[in-house]
Formats: sequence, C-alpha cells, structure tokens
Amino acid sequence: MPVDLAKAIDQLKKEMNAVVLAHYYQIGDIQAVADYIGDSLGLSRQAAESEADVIVFCGVHFMAETAKILSPDKKVILPDLEAGCSLAESMPVDEYKKFLEQYPDRIVVNYVNSTAAIKALTDYCVTSSNAVELVASLPKGKTIVFGPDKFLGDWVIQETGRDDIVLWEGTCMVHEIFSEQAIVELQQKYPEAQTLVHPECPKNIRDLADTIGSTSKLLGAVKDDPEGTFIVTTEAGILYSMQQHAPKAKLIPAPAFVKGNAKGSCTSCNDCPHMKRNTLQKLYFCMKNGAPEVELSKDLLRDARKPIERMLEFG
Repeated sequence: MPVDLAKAIDQLKKEMNAVVLAHYYQIGDIQAVADYIGDSLGLSRQAAESEADVIVFCGVHFMAETAKILSPDKKVILPDLEAGCSLAESMPVDEYKKFLEQYPDRIVVNYVNSTAAIKALTDYCVTSSNAVELVASLPKGKTIVFGPDKFLGDWVIQETGRDDIVLWEGTCMVHEIFSEQAIVELQQKYPEAQTLVHPECPKNIRDLADTIGSTSKLLGAVKDDPEGTFIVTTEAGILYSMQQHAPKAKLIPAPAFVKGNAKGSCTSCNDCPHMKRNTLQKLYFCMKNGAPEVELSKDLLRDARKPIERMLEFG
C-alpha cells in the first residue's frame, strides 16, 4: 500500500477517469481527497453531469444506488459494500408493499434516503430541502404515504398543516438519539449560540432549534455567520466542512443520549457507524480493484429513476 494514499488516489482518478464523491458525514481524510462534497442527491447529480467514466461514492449503499440510477452507463463503486443505512433498512420492500395495500388511493412520497427497490414503488422522491414544498403542492383527495423517516414526515405535517399524510415508522439511528437535556445545558452555557437541527430529529429536539434544515442548509447557516457559535445537531462529519468554510466559527457537536444505566449518559458527538465504515485505505483499494461495484437491473434502474425525475421536474 502506498505511503501517501492521497497522492495515490489522485493518480488513480486520472488513470480511471474517475470522480470521487464524499458525503458530508464522511471522515475528514476522505472529504479532503474528494472532487465533490455534499448531500447524497446533489453528489449524484454532479457525477451524472461530469465526464467521468467511474463514480467512486464515499457514502452508504443507497447513495451509490442513486448515483447508478442517474448514471446507468457509468461504473459506480464504493469503498465498503457493507456501509448500509439504518433509515433505508427500516423499510423492507416486502413489508412496505403490504403497508401500501392499505391505501389503494394514494400518492407515495419517499425520502431519497431509501433503497432503489423502494424508489421503484414511489411516485415522488423528496430531499430534506424540498420535502415541505413538494408535499404542500400535491393535490388533496388522496392519502399521502410518506416514508421512511417518521420524524421528517412529522416535520412535513407540521410545516404544511396537512392532515392527509400517513407515516411509515422508520428512523435514522443518528438523528433520533440526541439528548434534549444536554442540548438545553449547552444553550445555557453558550447563550450566544445558534442551535442547528436536522429535520430527521424528533420534535422535542427540533423545538430547540434556531434553524431546522438539510445538512446543506445547516452548513449555509455557518457560512452566513463565519465567526459565530453553533450547537450542531446532526451527524458529526459535517463539522469538517463547516470548519473548512468558517475556520473562526465555534462548533459544538450536540451530544447523543446513550442508554446503559438508570441515568443514561451522553457522548461528546454523534457519528454514524455506517458512514464511518469507509476509510482512506478502503477508498484506495476499491479504486485499485475497481470493486465493489453497484449493479442494478435495467427494470429497476428505469422504475427507480421515475420518482427522482418527477422531483427534479418539480424543482
């Protein structure tokens, strides 16, 4: 293995005509060598517009699937095929089909953080950036089935005021365990701080927020106040990009509640174990070997692409 992995990865990019994508939740070493850093859908769209023959997706499996859906003629590889997602995996396709049967007259809206098989059953995909606006625009008279994240769905209900939404009971293991008590204590300790919260968090955590929004929106809040103080209530990987854009900002990761004793305890930050399966070494070897590769059938690529296209047409 090369001593300078970053240099070796850069060389492999040229040899393979590859583009390296890193989600905001990846470790800093991976973000540092990436061509693009961002949210999952934004990264897939950038890769689709690139001239690259190979997409190297440093994220979790469903993200690499989305890249393949939008770039079916390109090879898509990822550092660790076992990098899954608790949210995407909370929606098994067979169980979801049975759930949908309860609502024959329905519009199916699913967060882009879902598998290709789920996307193929979906009418509209949404992101945390556009979920409220898109759902608000849907015609009334049919039940809107929203998933997989029930807390994002609850936020959409709150913001749109709609009473025709049925939620799938899925959650993100990272965003559902932030400690309300610990955040309140941080707010008292740092009264000047802005509290930034992702909408995948439960309502009691969202109620503490100054800003609620996608990872990109939370990053934007830091960019807008580059010397400010922020309590960051999302996956801790975003701190790297926040610090790169605002070196003078004071960034305080919101603690996560951890069960284990009568009182419970808190971690100093909240990392996604699936995202953190990817390492610089695994990135190098996946590029060196051209594997593991994400492959989807033509039918699945076609069907899973439709709800994404409808979302993009919406804007």
